[in-house]
Amino acid sequence: MMLMVNQINQFYGGSHTLRSVSMSVQVGQCIAVMGRNGVGKTTLLQCLMGVQPIRDGSIEFNGQDISRLPPYQRARLGIAYVPQGREIFSRLTVEENILMGMANKTGPKAKHINPEIFELFPILKTMINRRGGDLSGGQQQQLAIARALVSEPKLIIFDEPTEGIQPSIIKDIGRVIGMLRDQGNIAIILCEQYFDFAQELADTFIVLSRGEVVASGDQQQMTDPSVRQLLSV
Repeated sequence: MMLMVNQINQFYGGSHTLRSVSMSVQVGQCIAVMGRNGVGKTTLLQCLMGVQPIRDGSIEFNGQDISRLPPYQRARLGIAYVPQGREIFSRLTVEENILMGMANKTGPKAKHINPEIFELFPILKTMINRRGGDLSGGQQQQLAIARALVSEPKLIIFDEPTEGIQPSIIKDIGRVIGMLRDQGNIAIILCEQYFDFAQELADTFIVLSRGEVVASGDQQQMTDPSVRQLLSV
């Protein structure tokens, strides 16, 4: 397994936000992390990236315990994160935003954007000199994904990539995630509220409720009515 999460617990103040959560994902696989709002999905992803600390348990990446590593070291190992809300740099240009994703590289590689990025998201090439803050929400999401991909990650984490995005761009994002999965050389964690989008892309899934994993399985098991019931408001 590329990523192994073993019985992690996390607290925010007096709140026990993650309760003995375990999950795994391997190369060429996409796992969906699902659940209602406020159940700990984003907290889990932030723990994987090192943005939030865990109280106990372990996170292993390619056989290495990364539980206490800071985010920049996890990024150097090959973990990329597309956060909820995109968090692009609004005053930097599209080009400068993408180059920020290459901070883990050195020399000429740190200044050369792979042209394949613009094949995935052609709109970004036409807006290369525009400020990130001038882009629409959907375009900013594409920019955030491009910024993550230029780091050439081994594992990429998506937090609610369809949130607030127009349907046409949702299709483009789904196409890119599906292509990354099918290439077979990257692992994907997809946190998503839009059930049909997650079901189309995920090989396996977990459902969180009150910080605990209450259901898990493969793509076929996602169609079980009991899983949808766990996600309904």
